[in-house]
Amino acid sequence: MSFFHELAHQYIDGEWRTGSGSWDIIDFNPYNGEKLAAVTVATALEVDQAYRAAERAQQEWAATNPYERRAVLERALRITGERTEQIVEAITDELGGTRLRAEYEVRGASEVLREAIRQSLRPTGRLLPAVSDGRENRLYRLPVGVVGVISAFNFPFLVGMKSVAPALALGNAVVVKPHQSAPVVGGGLIARIFEDAGLPAGLLNVLITDSAEIGDAFIEHPVPRVISFSGSDRVGRHIAATAAGFFKRTILELSGNSALVVLEDADIDYAVRAAVFSRFLYQGQVSMAANRILVDRSVAAEFTERFTAEVAALKSGDPRDPETRIGPVFNAFQADALTALVDRAVADGATALVRGRTRGNVVEPTVLTDLPDGSPLLTQEILGPVALLMTFDGEDDAVTIVNDSPYGLSGAVHTGDAERGVRFAQRIVSGMFHVNDSTVQDDPLVAFGGEKTSGVGRLNGEAVVEAFTTQKWMSIQHGRSVFPF
Repeated sequence: MSFFHELAHQYIDGEWRTGSGSWDIIDFNPYNGEKLAAVTVATALEVDQAYRAAERAQQEWAATNPYERRAVLERALRITGERTEQIVEAITDELGGTRLRAEYEVRGASEVLREAIRQSLRPTGRLLPAVSDGRENRLYRLPVGVVGVISAFNFPFLVGMKSVAPALALGNAVVVKPHQSAPVVGGGLIARIFEDAGLPAGLLNVLITDSAEIGDAFIEHPVPRVISFSGSDRVGRHIAATAAGFFKRTILELSGNSALVVLEDADIDYAVRAAVFSRFLYQGQVSMAANRILVDRSVAAEFTERFTAEVAALKSGDPRDPETRIGPVFNAFQADALTALVDRAVADGATALVRGRTRGNVVEPTVLTDLPDGSPLLTQEILGPVALLMTFDGEDDAVTIVNDSPYGLSGAVHTGDAERGVRFAQRIVSGMFHVNDSTVQDDPLVAFGGEKTSGVGRLNGEAVVEAFTTQKWMSIQHGRSVFPF
């Protein structure tokens, strides 16, 4: 556990430090309850120190030759590859992720770094026509300056990298506040990789703390111009409202209530496998997870039989066991909440086709059907291994059901006709939708984000240029303007 003790610190201006708060965040293994580390929280004083360090370092970094910035990112990618096994084990211990899920996250973070390497050399300006004779218009892309990143517990290494790597590549400095349940994987681990890659001090800082200690200081501080947040829509609303009061830009990747739709001409076996993966990857603690699985009534019996058999066969337990597919949820509160949620749904009339037990923080898979109209489960995000199985009658009915949600993050449709699937996807209000695949997708080249209460803004690809740069217009009059007075 020395690895966790070493990285479970504040990282400010290139120094690993102990916070000055009066209490500790305890980092637990969610499967066996082992104490991994204790971190004394950062206070508003450290928030200010981190942001001021970032502000000082950023100006020189922005002026650095982009090839030098690229070299740092290339080293960070190489180090990530060399430490894959160590990162996988850290994800397993701190997050309860299975090996399959941990390797998925490391691959995703590596792809984000590869794309950031390319982004460091992207064009930084344009020449545009002018309405006046003799004038030249230049439009420059400049770093926003300092970016504040608040990451979630579920994929903290990947989610952190999705903001940190491109922001640095584009000439910004970053301050990260990882989730309290992932201080090492979402914070210290990222800082160590970039430190060892030769990133100058002050450009990346990590603050391990809680709003109970710092309030809104992380958002309200005058230095950061962009706040990138991944987490619940409830917290996202507060961040958006607070940041707007200070005219800060926000990038918000929030909750989801995604649906996977199976049309009558789908390959049922393939759709079952996609649905199982979409719902139960990382115990369903994924914003893109398929909360709702919608099946055309004409094939519902066949799909249900095969789906429930696959779900019932998923092995639950120790995430270090390579055969395990369902590890622990991230804490006891969530385990109890999921158990109560299923109990309430059954009491209200739902049928449990598969009813999993709760053993410690391990919540075995459950499949519910026959949910009554108006059930809150149909429109809320369920961060756990609980699948809702529903039927529909024709495409129009399916579209209505899918769109009857306050969220619009991801989704998928399965059909024997890919272009039919595209037409279906075009009718869904969401930031992402996939034909004949899972709902859980992430591609470093493609804009990632949601509609409605699933978020604001996009990450990945060209979208990060919009997220982490600002535009500045400069005009040059090579002749002489004629002034009216």
